[in-house]
Amino acid sequence: MELDFKQLSVAIRAIAEEKNLPEATVQEVVEQALAAAYRRDYGDREQEVRVSMNLNTGEVDAYVTKEVVERIGDPAYEISLVDASVMKKNAAIGDMIEIHEKVESFGRVAAQTAKQVILQRLREAEREIVMDEYEDKIGTVINATVARVEGNIVRIDLGKAQGIMPRSEQIQGERYYPGQRLKVFLKDVERGFRGPQLVVSRGNHEFIEWLFRNEVPEMESGAVEIKNIAREAGVRSKIAVASSVPGVDPVGTFVGGHGTRVNAVMSEVGEQEKIDIIVWSDDTVGYITNALSPTRVTTVILDEANKKARVLVPEDQLSIAIGKSGQNVRLASKLTGYELDIEADRAEVAGSSNGVEEITELPKQPKLKKKSELENSLLEAIEEHGE
Repeated sequence: MELDFKQLSVAIRAIAEEKNLPEATVQEVVEQALAAAYRRDYGDREQEVRVSMNLNTGEVDAYVTKEVVERIGDPAYEISLVDASVMKKNAAIGDMIEIHEKVESFGRVAAQTAKQVILQRLREAEREIVMDEYEDKIGTVINATVARVEGNIVRIDLGKAQGIMPRSEQIQGERYYPGQRLKVFLKDVERGFRGPQLVVSRGNHEFIEWLFRNEVPEMESGAVEIKNIAREAGVRSKIAVASSVPGVDPVGTFVGGHGTRVNAVMSEVGEQEKIDIIVWSDDTVGYITNALSPTRVTTVILDEANKKARVLVPEDQLSIAIGKSGQNVRLASKLTGYELDIEADRAEVAGSSNGVEEITELPKQPKLKKKSELENSLLEAIEEHGE
């Protein structure tokens, strides 16, 4: 088996076009492989050899680097000053000179080795170029197909490349099967000893944010924004939203008419994942109160120094505030950045606690009076005025 250099030059152009690789990249890979083949057939394994290939004619030239010495000890690495002076007039001892060698063919073993190296290097070059292309898409959501499921890892086909979705990036309770079409968030390009690898996610909070950005055009104009997200994928998410335009209801904007916008997001992440949209507030007490929605909060005691808060709620609201397996209070803590301690409001808070920064009791809503009570009050006011 011998390498046909003319066929090889044609193949380089074909591979470059087929794999969408720069011709120069393919040529460089081939020349490196031919240099290895030359060392095997004509030189020494440790020799410094550079190979140049003319893609038009298929001619291959090798350039072997040798050191100029007065007396040759190893002809594979050294050249005499007399011979070096013929090639370079001002050659001096200690100089490194490239000696040109014409290459006509390689032996069977060297040719086979060169072909294997070329194929391997081309695969690596193709993977690197694809990864470079996907690096620009980090932080976006792309359409993908499930290639296969391997235990806790789902391999995702992204078109030109494959990615992995680890267990930690999956939606809890979601089932994946080969051929399934879904949207994934391109989280990162990890470069390891096995080469670069795309990591995708459906379980991170950025995925939820991107889905809402796709459904809520007001986010692009800056009229509304997502301030923070706390998510337990497949179970529940809390999203704090705000508006920069007076009169615009941020919650209503994200929910959409008849819930169309939030329902569109839920249909993508799964109907089993509950999404709470609450109003963000720069007032910590108000923000904590909103974050514990739908709980009715009566008192919030802040410990700013330790980022803790003691929250009192009516006894019948205690289970709602905590949530199933502590989910509601856990997500509210993540959302606000405060460690929340929920207690039943059985009595008025007495005394003060060491380190407490602020005690705030939310104003209680006045009870509506009955019609008869309103009429009596009105008559009393008229009588008093008449006197």
